[in-house]
Amino acid sequence: MIHSSIVSRSVTALGKIISCLALLVLPPSAFGESEPKITEEDREYWSFTPLIQPNIPENTNEWPRNSIDAFVLRKLTDAGLSPAPDTTRVVLLRRLCFDLTGLPPTPEQIDEFLKDDSSDAYGKLVDRLLESRAYGERWAQHWLDLARFAETDGFEHDKLRPDAWKYRDWVINAFNDDMPYDKFVRLQLAGDEAGPENRVATGFLTCGQDMPDINLQEERRHSFMNEMTSTVGSVFLGLQIGCAQCHDHKYDPISQLDFYRLRAFFDPAFQFRKNKLANLPDGNDVKTVSHLMVRGDFRRVGDRVEASFPRIANLSDFVLNVAKNRSDLRTQFSLWLTSSENPLSMRTIANRLWQHHFGEGLSNSPSDFGVMGDTPEYDELLDWLATEFPRQGFSFKRMHRLMVTSATYRQASRLPADASPAVVAAWQQSLQSDGKNRLWSRMSRRRLEGEAIRDAMLLAAGQLSDRCGGPGIRPPLPGELVHTLLKNQWPVSKDPADYTRRSIYLFVRRNLRYPLFEAFDKPDTNFSCPRRNRSTIAPQALMLLNSKLSLDAAKALAELVEALVDDSSPSGNQEQIEQVYLRCLSRRPSAVELELADEFLCSASGGHHAALVDLCLAVFNLNEFLYVD
Repeated sequence: MIHSSIVSRSVTALGKIISCLALLVLPPSAFGESEPKITEEDREYWSFTPLIQPNIPENTNEWPRNSIDAFVLRKLTDAGLSPAPDTTRVVLLRRLCFDLTGLPPTPEQIDEFLKDDSSDAYGKLVDRLLESRAYGERWAQHWLDLARFAETDGFEHDKLRPDAWKYRDWVINAFNDDMPYDKFVRLQLAGDEAGPENRVATGFLTCGQDMPDINLQEERRHSFMNEMTSTVGSVFLGLQIGCAQCHDHKYDPISQLDFYRLRAFFDPAFQFRKNKLANLPDGNDVKTVSHLMVRGDFRRVGDRVEASFPRIANLSDFVLNVAKNRSDLRTQFSLWLTSSENPLSMRTIANRLWQHHFGEGLSNSPSDFGVMGDTPEYDELLDWLATEFPRQGFSFKRMHRLMVTSATYRQASRLPADASPAVVAAWQQSLQSDGKNRLWSRMSRRRLEGEAIRDAMLLAAGQLSDRCGGPGIRPPLPGELVHTLLKNQWPVSKDPADYTRRSIYLFVRRNLRYPLFEAFDKPDTNFSCPRRNRSTIAPQALMLLNSKLSLDAAKALAELVEALVDDSSPSGNQEQIEQVYLRCLSRRPSAVELELADEFLCSASGGHHAALVDLCLAVFNLNEFLYVD
């Protein structure tokens, strides 16, 4: 006998199957353009509310150095916690150098900073680093992760994009010139509408993967435009708009019509021809009528749609009026996007800045501010930063300076050895009550990215080239990897001097990641990456111990140290050891470390030089080299 509940479930399942089959046979007009309304409850969610500058908390504590600290201190006090003590000057110097430039401090920088006992020594250091070319090379990489930058198409053939590097160089220069964020965004979305000299900036739109040789060019266009629209939504608005390309978003107030109305800003601009890259033709004269695609199927063209902004984020009447001008749709969209009144775009970029300075964002889902994302613990601090950014002229460098000069940023990441009983007790309470450090009761340790690890080894060894710009370079790859590649997939650059250039200038192939970068979690360039993974896997240690890159850098560092210090002198060994530690770890060795290293050099059977190379290689493999306190 069949139970009635089983019959009921079977009938329900059959009904769902019939409904799905109906979707396949009904004409597009059967669906109409109805969409769920935006409710008051929708608009009350934290990320969709209007952006209003919060009041800075008042306090009489001496700890705060700027407004950021006032918000942090209030939250810590309410939780019964105290901020951690300041870290040491040496640790702060190394932290700041990697943060702003992606490079460790040189012995000269260390000496200059430690000898400067003026009250504004740290501020002067911040300014020097922000004005260095290395700053743009560091922060451009964060943006290129979001832009899914690569120099090939992806897919099976992964063909070369010979001019893709020009966008990478544009981003580097934009950061170094401190281009205001509103202009930075407008040029990437509509630079060609502002003048032909700005077309290179629109490389952001065409950074995604593409398949120019596909037979169904309509399918290619549909996939390309949907991916681009999804990326624009996640990068600039912090919304997973791409989830609505086939149906209304399951959780957020974003309809399928919202998605295709957003895509309509870009539809008229792009030209697709077989075996050619998608491009923005001169004059922007491509005439395209935008439609909803039923169930996201490019073969099922639905009702016509007009360009319009996502309803949940559209809080300005002014924007609705200017959107009627179809001659410069993308410019009008970018003006709306960069308005200081746009709650999502301002909160999103403020959160990204915090993330790269403090290890995690105030919201820990930096490209998803929807209801399934992470609600920020410091909602008022995020809103204050989001409103402060426009007041600072949309200047990245001013916001960097604000964050890195805060007392919150200068906290220690580990308990000082000479801590008093009161500090020890406060530290233990912090670990117990704020284990994940979401209240920023201390600084979090961070592992370096693969690019920073490579650059740090080359700089310590005196090998890092100062060449910049131009097409991506291809240093030699391990023989065992080369044998697995297709012909001409990685033609090695002709000039060996290029092999030691900064990592941002290495060629980015979508279907092949540079081995060190792959081991240390370089993202898949097929998708926008808002936050890199931080794995700990065996290949990382094997790569650092055995790769040609590590061995060559260790040999070069040993030779550099030997050229600086004569080991035949009475204190030669110790001075060489100090140089290795200073160049790799930004500090001098402790007495115990010095004794052990000296004993190793004196007792090695393979000769002094070979032992010194081994010592350099060992220091490259220390956690202290790979992590920033």
